[in-house]
Amino acid sequence: MVSKTLTRSAENPAPDMKLFYACFISIVTTAFGFILRAIVLPQWGHDFNLTQTQLGEIAGVGLWPFAISIVLFSLVIDSIGYKTAMFVAVFCHIASALLTIFATGYWMLYIGSFICAIGNGTVEAVANPVVATMFPREKIKWLSRLHAGWAGGLVLGGVMALLLGAHTHWEYKIALILIPTTVYALMSIFRKFPLNERVQAGVSYKEMLQEVGAGGALIIVALIIFQLGAVFGWTTTTNIIITLLITAGFGYYTRSFGQPLFIVLLLIMIPLATTELGTDSWITDLMAPEMNKIGFQAGWVLVYTSAIMFVLRFFAGPISHRLSSPGLLAICSAIAGIGLYTMSFSAGSVILVAATIYGLGKSFFWPTMLGMVSERFPKGGALTLNITGGLGMIAAGVIGAGILGFIQDKSVDQKITAYDQAHQTAIHRTYVTEQRTSVFGDYKALDQTRLAKADPDEQLTVTTIRNTAKKEALRYIVIFPLIMLVSFMLLILYFRSKGGYKAITLNQTEEPEATPY
Repeated sequence: MVSKTLTRSAENPAPDMKLFYACFISIVTTAFGFILRAIVLPQWGHDFNLTQTQLGEIAGVGLWPFAISIVLFSLVIDSIGYKTAMFVAVFCHIASALLTIFATGYWMLYIGSFICAIGNGTVEAVANPVVATMFPREKIKWLSRLHAGWAGGLVLGGVMALLLGAHTHWEYKIALILIPTTVYALMSIFRKFPLNERVQAGVSYKEMLQEVGAGGALIIVALIIFQLGAVFGWTTTTNIIITLLITAGFGYYTRSFGQPLFIVLLLIMIPLATTELGTDSWITDLMAPEMNKIGFQAGWVLVYTSAIMFVLRFFAGPISHRLSSPGLLAICSAIAGIGLYTMSFSAGSVILVAATIYGLGKSFFWPTMLGMVSERFPKGGALTLNITGGLGMIAAGVIGAGILGFIQDKSVDQKITAYDQAHQTAIHRTYVTEQRTSVFGDYKALDQTRLAKADPDEQLTVTTIRNTAKKEALRYIVIFPLIMLVSFMLLILYFRSKGGYKAITLNQTEEPEATPY
């Protein structure tokens, strides 16, 4: 009888744990880039007189270009090699830090964040398939431990930045990313990276592309092209034409629409990433008013929820054996929704209780979703795995980070208008003066320079209104975990009709056990 534990032989050697740790530290680095920008985001708004929507755009560009690099490298990574791609990421992280540190305005911050996101995507284009290949029968367990590096990086980077103090120049905080960058660069130099499990099993390149098909390509290409169109000013017609041409070419070559279940999982990844990363992009700024009241820097909320996530991701293996991937994700969706809604109206120390609920909910989202895709579509190799992660990042950047900034600006606009009407004042005409346009529509934003020179009473009025709008913005995000909850419940019913959820392993010697729920 074949043992159910993972055995190793000359053909299937023991994993190189030093390589795993190099991948782990590279994920830590991506988290440093994320949390350091999240912590200094309010300071950028003050120093460069940026609107909330502009700050949302900078937060967003720190996420969505990830999709470009992770998809492009996934198409060629088996040819150029994982080590080459890893050192492209090293270059991006160093260049991004330097450009951001010497930024003089919105566009340098924007471009620096863009390059950082490219580096982050390249890291995951390497780390995800490498770890999935190293542990083909324990993907959920080891991908969760890999992505504990994200949570650990949020904690470590956040603590380091916060301990520097609120009055330390933000440039020193951004420079902290150079520490883990140097570490994973040195750890990767002498490591030998494995061939992807898809290559080892003899699955052809075209078969890998067929798993994605025209349907999967349409989703990821459309999001990337429309975001690039927003940056470069392309018309909607141009965006549609480019998207259809690329998708048609992909479909013609593959002669495949793609795996229907994979396309469904791609669509679910949009609300999943928005719930986790979109919220985390703003959580420091949104919680600042309440956290200041209890004497803490707002960044501690993100550090605290990330610490919860770091611990729990190391226990994903045993949990995933008791629950199927869709079952675990359904439970997490419900918990995250409750946490976000509670945070939207909590005050004082109750904020930490609400943050605990949210932290519990978001802990397993990302690695479990990636693990499910890798378990169900191993023929897709690096491509299906990384397109899922790339789509999540672009959704979080374009929809999550952007929409939260837009919601705040619109809410402040409406609340100040209502205040003026009720009290016969002219605050709106005086301070809400900047007409702007975003992908979500037109909006008016506060003029930070005028507000800084305002009468103390008017400053207090506007600040109170703005702080209320910050908290209430979280209520709008609850719709995303609710969509996920319904989606995963339907997937549980689907797999139950097929005899239960089970992983598919290439070159397997035994049939995996099915999990009914």
